[in-house]
Amino acid sequence: MQSYLEQAFGKSDVTTPRMRAALREWLDLYYGAPRPGEDPAPRLAALIVAKLCRTVFAEYEARLDADAGDWLRRSLAALDAAGRTAVQYALIGGECLLKPVPAEGALDFVPIRRDCYVPLARDAHGRLLAVGTMEQHSRGGVRYALLERRTAGAEGLTIETRLFELNGQALGRCVPLSTLEACAGLVPQLFLPGVPGVGLAVLRAPGANCVDGSADAVSIYAPAAGLLHALARCEEQLNTEFANGASRVFASEDLLRPDAQGRRALRDDLFVGLPDDPANVGVTVYSPALREQSYLARKQDLLRGCESLLGLRRGILSETEAEAEPRTATEVNATAVDYDLTIRDLQAMWEAAAREALDLCRTLGSLYGLDGGQAATAALSIDWGDGVLYDRARVWAEQRAMVADGLLRPELALAWYFGLPHGSEADLRRIRRQFMPEGGERHE
Repeated sequence: MQSYLEQAFGKSDVTTPRMRAALREWLDLYYGAPRPGEDPAPRLAALIVAKLCRTVFAEYEARLDADAGDWLRRSLAALDAAGRTAVQYALIGGECLLKPVPAEGALDFVPIRRDCYVPLARDAHGRLLAVGTMEQHSRGGVRYALLERRTAGAEGLTIETRLFELNGQALGRCVPLSTLEACAGLVPQLFLPGVPGVGLAVLRAPGANCVDGSADAVSIYAPAAGLLHALARCEEQLNTEFANGASRVFASEDLLRPDAQGRRALRDDLFVGLPDDPANVGVTVYSPALREQSYLARKQDLLRGCESLLGLRRGILSETEAEAEPRTATEVNATAVDYDLTIRDLQAMWEAAAREALDLCRTLGSLYGLDGGQAATAALSIDWGDGVLYDRARVWAEQRAMVADGLLRPELALAWYFGLPHGSEADLRRIRRQFMPEGGERHE
């Protein structure tokens, strides 16, 4: 895809070769690509991503204000439906894009994995200033590549679209967009005024770049990539240990000579033939002692190393009873705190992307006429439920007591409980209108 975009638009990928190699490694770890001397069967990268994603969305609930339009509610429902896939893509490759697409009077969202787009320009903070994507189509045995380049500008977003007929693995001639029915409604160049950035919501994994120090985001398990390979090697060595530890019966070759049809007697993996030395006549059973405990101990040590590097609670990957020494309550609590902070970082990642996506919905809804000419101003509130570090019921009881004592405005307590914006007087009026009964007590 990179070479296709270079030919079509004259722009190249700004990702460094080291980052491109690291991305390929992360994908191989997740999808279990085989490597010499490694057993990919445990699929630890997939396990890490699945456990984190399930925990992030365990008690997730997103809501819009009562005055939100039906089209915006359906757009939020489409966003939520794509959320888990998008978060998993971001955890695997470090970054994921959410592309808004008009669908049945609302906006749908399509997650784009990190290896399915090419960053053409970034700012110093890693934000995309230009990006290229590709879709493949076919008709009548001919394959086509639909290439799209999005460029952010001060006044809005510019989208350039080209359709090419593929010639084997090379980019062939450029053909009109009307060649394919699916592309007939597109135009070679489109300017969308007021659309921020590249018109895509972005999820970026929170970890700092530990590959080349660039502004690119990295996989959630990038710091432990070396340990994941070591675990795969350990698993392969353990498999070999069991294979080598299988019992064998060494027998003289005269016991294994072929019969009239050329078949050897006692043909079985259990028997191994030896030369017809008189000293070796007969059978000898060989059954070596297995060393699996050494390998299993090493495996647990590597798993605990992964947990420490990735901020996971002890026992997420490893077996807690396998630890050589008991740990103190402080040590146990420290790993729980690390895990809670890791989950909070990932929840903040999704919340930022969701708010960015809803802002895009409002802008595009106005451009496409989805909002019926009425600006969408409904606020998004997200509730993540309880965490590890605090008791939500206890904090809510404390806030209610402060409201009753006149020490806290009820609007602020409600804003905390429902995760609503409360930075302006307009936000507080919206909370009073939606939640507080007529004539409800106010504390200025």
